Amino acid sequence: MTNEEQLPADHPVTPDEAEGLVEESTLADATTPEGFNDSIVSAKISELEELAAERTADLQRLHAEYANYKKRVDRDRALARQGGIEAVVLDLLPVLDSIEGAREHDELTGGFKLVADEIEKVGAKYGLSVYGEVGDPFDPNVHEALMHVPMPGVEVTTVSAVMQKGVRLNDRVLRPARVGVAEPE
Repeated sequence: MTNEEQLPADHPVTPDEAEGLVEESTLADATTPEGFNDSIVSAKISELEELAAERTADLQRLHAEYANYKKRVDRDRALARQGGIEAVVLDLLPVLDSIEGAREHDELTGGFKLVADEIEKVGAKYGLSVYGEVGDPFDPNVHEALMHVPMPGVEVTTVSAVMQKGVRLNDRVLRPARVGVAEPE
């Protein structure tokens, strides 16, 4: 069947005729419509490819910005949490000093001892540690020397007396240990 032949509207189409119509229809769709030439189609395809590349670059940039934002928020959240813990520990330092003083004078007994032990457990859970012992090597980064005494038999500068223990929160020194220092003669 050709394009010139028209079937009446009420005429049943046989399978052979239907196959011929489908072949003609496929051939007609495969040709370029009038008014379009290959250069116009190529230009349109090129324009669409540029637009797709631009949108892809925008999406990649937006994804990278979001990833950086998320990292920054996570870091800031951790710093804010650490700052909050540090503020509470600084406020509790006088309480911890009182507990240490009571322990040194053997006055830490009964229920008060249990409370002191729990406070120390909670502090340790968050990275709180107390340092500064007689005999430790003197380190000006973590010790504050209140007095210097030359001492025979000492080969390196060491802590000879502890006036107030130092306090660390994780690796950060919140309060240096206040000590007396024995120096070699």
